[in-house]
Amino acid sequence: MTSGAGGHVAPPEQAHELFGDATPEMARYADLLADAGVTRGLIGPREVPRLWERHLMNCAVIEELIPEGAEVIDVGAGAGLPGVVLGIIRPDLSIVLLEPLLRRTVFLRECVEFLGLDNVTVRRGRAEEVRNELRADVVTARAVAPLTRLARWSLPLLRKDGILLALKGEQAGSELEEARADLSAQRPCVADVIQVGHGKVEPATTVVRVRVTSENDMVTPSRSKRAPGGRKKRGRKR
Repeated sequence: MTSGAGGHVAPPEQAHELFGDATPEMARYADLLADAGVTRGLIGPREVPRLWERHLMNCAVIEELIPEGAEVIDVGAGAGLPGVVLGIIRPDLSIVLLEPLLRRTVFLRECVEFLGLDNVTVRRGRAEEVRNELRADVVTARAVAPLTRLARWSLPLLRKDGILLALKGEQAGSELEEARADLSAQRPCVADVIQVGHGKVEPATTVVRVRVTSENDMVTPSRSKRAPGGRKKRGRKR
């Protein structure tokens, strides 16, 4: 995959402060989104001028909530937000980009290959279809579905003490209150709304965090094999 000159979006100064040594690789991804991502309908053209602030940086700060060496499933990965972003800045993570649409999985596979992300794999499918095959420590989702539906898809994928990180907007609090009973009906869990990235992004990123507190009676697959070729964690300023 190549990115044409027309797709270049220069990173703002805050991006250099947030991403550190990973900024050049993140810039390559930004160019892919601004070029092929737009022409293939994964990113709206109006989003290009604000790719860094509204999308890349907004996604990146949730890494504060993800433990070292965690296995992550990005549900409804779309154009790779936040899964590809996390793969770039956190090579210690093992990430599955789970996406049902073919054209998006094709784009994601091309991104992973182009960026050399050996800690990221792409899986075409829906969360309901892989619930007996995959388990993770963390499930991420951004702009996928209302919380009740998202929880129904995502909570079965989590191990005990696993967390769902759903990136949400201003109505996150009311959405969580409406969904609490449905969340508990899926699996025993605790949930809250937090903001991350204070001092790094403006506004801070709002996340609904749901932690599974016990196992249920589902068959739990064995821990999957780590992606080969582990690399040193890329330097970045905190």
